[in-house]
Amino acid sequence: MTGKNKSHKSAPVLVQLGIYAGILWISSIISSFFSRDFAVPTPVIGLVLLYLLLTFKIIKLEWVEDFGMFLISIVGFLFVPSGIQIADDLSILKTEGLQVIFVILVATIALLVVTAYVTRVIITIHQKITGGNDHDDVN
Repeated sequence: MTGKNKSHKSAPVLVQLGIYAGILWISSIISSFFSRDFAVPTPVIGLVLLYLLLTFKIIKLEWVEDFGMFLISIVGFLFVPSGIQIADDLSILKTEGLQVIFVILVATIALLVVTAYVTRVIITIHQKITGGNDHDDVN
């Protein structure tokens, strides 16, 4: 929030933690209803729920913002167990390493291309709606 006065009062950390824990708990219940053939990860459902709760103003951004920023700041640390698991299971990389690298490269390129085109479409739609005169001055 650069250049603006922080006029909102954030919720206590334990309340923010409770909101995230509640959303994750509800997400795990919802996730259990999906079949094993179409498994939807609990964190993905949680992100969708959090987005919907924020969009429909059921919860306020101030209630979850500080703890969310903290989680974003340690996201690299949260992926350490996954990296250790991959390093522990190097036999997969020995047998199918080129295939894994190929899939990672193709998925990364596809993600970048799709993100670029979706962003272009959203910007075009936004410019048509606002008449193309929506310039944000950073001064």
